[in-house]
Amino acid sequence: MLRKSAPAQKATPKKTKVLFICLGNSCRSPMAEAIAQHRYPDLIEASSAGVMALGFIASPTTAVLAERGVPSHGLASKPLTDQTRRGADLIINMTGRTGAWLRQNGGPPVEDWDVGDPYGSKLDVYREICDDIESRLKDLAIRLDRASRETGK
Repeated sequence: MLRKSAPAQKATPKKTKVLFICLGNSCRSPMAEAIAQHRYPDLIEASSAGVMALGFIASPTTAVLAERGVPSHGLASKPLTDQTRRGADLIINMTGRTGAWLRQNGGPPVEDWDVGDPYGSKLDVYREICDDIESRLKDLAIRLDRASRETGK
């Protein structure tokens, strides 16, 4: 008796745990976290932290995300810890300083993104920064998808 073979399943790309870091975890890194979660949930497991976390998300950050239809519920300003750093597959450093210090004592690879800090600026500056982050995230998603498919994961 002949059996019908199951249709070939399309390979699902492996999610990459990406930790976005900025200074206060109030503007840039929460924007990146929210956009990555919203636009690339099949590729990126996003989180964020701040070197000197302010303890709140700046209201222009959530306003700009809302304008773009990106949910911001659940975003919180969190401090960078060794545990969060080591739990990532990739760190995106948006602090404005080289991320070499993030590689101390092991840990995941670090990419430095030169993204301006909009904190305390007008809403238009937040929009420009968000445009920059969205463009960089799109490029990151393409690279992660390509790498995942090349390795067959």
